[in-house]
Amino acid sequence: MTPLLVGTILLVYFLALITISWFTSKGADTNTFFTANRQSPWYLVAFGMIGSSLSGVTFISVPGNVGKIGFGYFQVVLGYL
Repeated sequence: MTPLLVGTILLVYFLALITISWFTSKGADTNTFFTANRQSPWYLVAFGMIGSSLSGVTFISVPGNVGKIGFGYFQVVLGYL
């Protein structure tokens, strides 16, 4: 793929995201966004908290620490899950 094609695909993708968010966010404020109108089930919130704790830093630091310290650290990480 040429760089121009990749750039065009990315531009179209981000424009689609902006357009979809523009039309679906009518009438919503920041409080509604962050609290989800207090209608989210507990398991959805729990999985969201777990998912937000698994960041890009985790995917870089855990293998580095396992290589440096050993698999004992890996067992600690598995305990978090």
